[in-house]
Amino acid sequence: MSAALPLGLPWPESNLIPPRFDEVKSFHAYVHIPFCEFRCGYCDFNTYTAKEIGGLSQSSFHESLITEINASADILKNSGYPKRPLSTLFFGGGTPSLFTGNQIGQIIASLKSNYGFQPDIEITLEANPESTTPEYLEQLAAKGVTRISLGVQSFDPKVLATLERVHDPEKVAPILKAASDLGLESSLDLIYGAPNESIDSWRRTVETAVSMGTGHISAYSLIVEPGTKLARQIKIGELPETDDDLDAEKFEIADQLFQASGLPWYEIANWGKPSKHNHAYWTSADWWGFGPGAHSHLSGNRFWNTKHPLSYQQQLAAKSPVAGIEYIDKRTNLEERLMLELRTSTGIPMSVLDQLGIGPETISPFTLDGSLKIESENLVVTASGRLFVDRIVLQLLTN
Repeated sequence: MSAALPLGLPWPESNLIPPRFDEVKSFHAYVHIPFCEFRCGYCDFNTYTAKEIGGLSQSSFHESLITEINASADILKNSGYPKRPLSTLFFGGGTPSLFTGNQIGQIIASLKSNYGFQPDIEITLEANPESTTPEYLEQLAAKGVTRISLGVQSFDPKVLATLERVHDPEKVAPILKAASDLGLESSLDLIYGAPNESIDSWRRTVETAVSMGTGHISAYSLIVEPGTKLARQIKIGELPETDDDLDAEKFEIADQLFQASGLPWYEIANWGKPSKHNHAYWTSADWWGFGPGAHSHLSGNRFWNTKHPLSYQQQLAAKSPVAGIEYIDKRTNLEERLMLELRTSTGIPMSVLDQLGIGPETISPFTLDGSLKIESENLVVTASGRLFVDRIVLQLLTN
């Protein structure tokens, strides 16, 4: 079961969400496709297998997403937002590659019709190796997809079994080659820190990933979420607990090997050519999240949809699928900028720290111990500081 949604205020009866900030930022879209063939033991995402959605039709679910897209355009127009073409579009999940090429194409066409696209729009689709073929990639490319993010997690069959991933790691290389032949950019998603994963196993996974020539790799530390099967297995002793010290060593191995292979770090968990869509999140740009459980952020208005696909459909038909909304003040916006932008290689402008009242006396201990540095009027986290960046942010805000 995925985590509970945050509490919030009801969606406004006026159906309007006027901008709260003067700055006009770029506009982006996230589309959540909540279906999976199998539920992995570690997964806490808002996903559902066929058994968990009852009579809901996966083959027609894209129509509900298009209904929300159409409604969003009216809401933004009536709320006073300027019309902005989309800079990026990201299909996440779940397993978006369970949708057919035609379903993906219809969603893309709806977004383009309602908003328009920037000429260099980045359109990414998350995919799993077991549900992706060269023929499927060809369909996606024909519909406008420009980038594939492949959920590999590990190249070690034993680690994949622990995580309950069902794909054959041998299928990854042919998919990446097919994507490259079609002119699609690619990214690999990896997870380190699974129970019983050795340092040597992780090193082999990293070496295999960089040997495939992808332009981008994400590597995340496994988080054991309460309520998951993995958490229960660890609690009863079926699997060992994760080890923070080993995870730190694995992060350093990944960082060293990625950068040596020509994939520079640009965010704590990301290396290579930056994803423009992820950059929008880290710089607090505007985006609308479509689909069950999707979150949106629009000029100080943050809201999120109801989670279950059936409830989402029912509430969408009634008026709005939004489960709650909160209104962000300027102080909160600045604090979130610090939290997100300090994770990136460019860091956070010193002017933001000034606005937060964080002076030299607060920053100095971190520059002296080598975890932070000042570059080109920005505060930047160092190699050693990257392991503790969340702790650093908390201390900056509370000192």
